[in-house]
Amino acid sequence: MKTIVVLGAGYAGLKTVVALQKKLRKEVRIILIDRNPYHYETMRLYEVASGSAPYTRMSYELADVLDENMSELVVDQVEKIDLKNKTVELTKHKPISYDYCVVGLGFVLSSMGIAGAQENALPMSNVKQAQAIRDHIESEMRAYVKDHDPKHLSIVICGAGFQAIELAGALAQARPRFAQIAGTDPEKITIKMIDGSPRLLPMFQGKLLDYALNLIKAHKIEIIKPAYVQKVTDHSILYKMKDSDNVQEISAGNRIWMMGFSGSPVIEKSGFNNRRGRVMVSDHLTAPESDDIYVLGDVSSVMVPGKKWPWPNTAQMALSMANYAAKDIRSRINHQARPTKYVYHDLGVVVAIGESKAAGKALGHGYRGYLASALKKIIIDKSLMETGGIKETLAVGRFDLYH
Repeated sequence: MKTIVVLGAGYAGLKTVVALQKKLRKEVRIILIDRNPYHYETMRLYEVASGSAPYTRMSYELADVLDENMSELVVDQVEKIDLKNKTVELTKHKPISYDYCVVGLGFVLSSMGIAGAQENALPMSNVKQAQAIRDHIESEMRAYVKDHDPKHLSIVICGAGFQAIELAGALAQARPRFAQIAGTDPEKITIKMIDGSPRLLPMFQGKLLDYALNLIKAHKIEIIKPAYVQKVTDHSILYKMKDSDNVQEISAGNRIWMMGFSGSPVIEKSGFNNRRGRVMVSDHLTAPESDDIYVLGDVSSVMVPGKKWPWPNTAQMALSMANYAAKDIRSRINHQARPTKYVYHDLGVVVAIGESKAAGKALGHGYRGYLASALKKIIIDKSLMETGGIKETLAVGRFDLYH
């Protein structure tokens, strides 16, 4: 009996397990390894960071979706993949051997070599980090009650990418609750973002982009760009505007880091040829070093046809890759012809800016306002359905489509 080891229980990893359980029944042994006993919706981390919902409202136990007759869960930290001996090295357990290995270990946020970033800023790449952001902001609001130092009311996000903007929107809507803790006016709580990109939300154009930017402005979120963070201290952010040598400083008790996205450091440790923790995969989504290792989601790169850049790593793409990998593995185990090469079909993207409004495009059409917000929640529920089924979708899904 073949052993399939799946690393990471995010969108790519868990969907692979669910698909293999259906396609292969009890013909294989599946071992899922994750540092948590639960799956959480990465695209909803901003809900936790802003305090609008606990992590239990966007997560469920892995045991609920595993078939105990063919799948096993190991809760541990992956240290390294031994390519030569076909084993996975863990922090607490003995090495685990595999016939096929599926790597879906997700992303991390690096300091990019910027002084003080690692020590003095809070990243958001998992549940614990999102909770840390929530707790820190609430602590700063309580500190304001004691000394009325305005720095406690200042929130600065380094980076203004897709996830950072969704976080900023959620924090903006949480202003009244933060203000209540601080005993002050919500208008005094400032939210600023610093980003080096010449333009925001490059996936949008024309009226759709204008709508998104106006929505950000309406939430009183200030974006400083193009600007480059120089240093992060325990009370401020120092930055330079493009083409300027003048260093400016923003006093901020709340410093959030949303820059330096890269794949899991396990990729580098394991000796894969990579760029920023991402492997340029084969037509069958396998690593150049081994056709028995599938690299999916945030640790992979798939080029856009005819372009010089890869597709952005999204939950939608991770689920698509998982479906393909499960189909390919089934074909190989059953000694059948492998499917044709993987091709990604982008269905669109939606960015939530606050709880009830969003901007997005899907199937060639643009969507704005409440309709786009409803579409975002449908996307969330779709991903839940694919990994957790009806039970988990009903338990933690978003059905407040026009809330």
